[in-house]
Amino acid sequence: MVRIGELLAAGRTLSFEFFPPGTEEAERTLEKTLIELEPLAPSFVSVTYGAGGSTRDKTRQIVVHIARDTSMTPMPHLTCVGQSRSEVVEIVRRYRELGLVNILALAGDPPKGEGEGTSDFRYAMELIELVRSLGDFSVGVAAHPELHPRSPDRESDRRHLAAKLREADFAITQFFFKAEVYLAMLDELAALRVDKPVIPGVIPVTNVNQVERFARLAGAEFPPDLAQRLYQVGDRPEEVRRIGVEVATGLTAELLDAGAPGVHFYTLNSSRATREIAANLGLGPPGRSPNGR
Repeated sequence: MVRIGELLAAGRTLSFEFFPPGTEEAERTLEKTLIELEPLAPSFVSVTYGAGGSTRDKTRQIVVHIARDTSMTPMPHLTCVGQSRSEVVEIVRRYRELGLVNILALAGDPPKGEGEGTSDFRYAMELIELVRSLGDFSVGVAAHPELHPRSPDRESDRRHLAAKLREADFAITQFFFKAEVYLAMLDELAALRVDKPVIPGVIPVTNVNQVERFARLAGAEFPPDLAQRLYQVGDRPEEVRRIGVEVATGLTAELLDAGAPGVHFYTLNSSRATREIAANLGLGPPGRSPNGR
């Protein structure tokens, strides 16, 4: 299975994020989404991990399914919160035995109402070191262009991100809505002599309340002018989706034109908006490389 670090060294990437479904209906929706997005020939896809490792088994099941039953390269998320060292060792060893070579190492969020949770780890850096010790993995980390919600200040946030990237192969950002916050982060990393690839994450807004809530949790600004546009048509879901796709298409084009090493779409387990953005920009249609525009 190909390593994401090698893919990024070879050229621009296209990737998608999915999350483990909680119901049988949601499972059917995810399966449909996988089938609809596979023809875009993504460079890789990632599968999230619930707060405190709450979807650990489901994450592994989806990753195995993608690896065995599709042409896509899966990357499981792995978090610090709520897990012992022995549990993480077992998970990583299972992935290694399955032939998986990519992992996204995250600090993670504690389960709601449980503070920091119980864990043998506190920082993603510790997780990176353990994963490295267990196999020849390509390891990614998270980046927050508008700062991690728990960062005390900008300087410490960037120092911490730079330290993670020195040990990792690449980063994927939390979603954002203005290209300048991503480009400013790259400049700040360059000033710290870090030039590892940082893939921007883009989310097409198809549900205003949902994405606005996600933005609050992630510390990302939901632009007031965009919110106003969307709320004005809030009773027309198709118009909300159209605007969301239009804005995400423009942002993606701006990022790629600025030299971003790829783009990572937060699909929310639905394919339509992502497929429309890809079609608008000529990203990875059947019969063409996903690295070209």
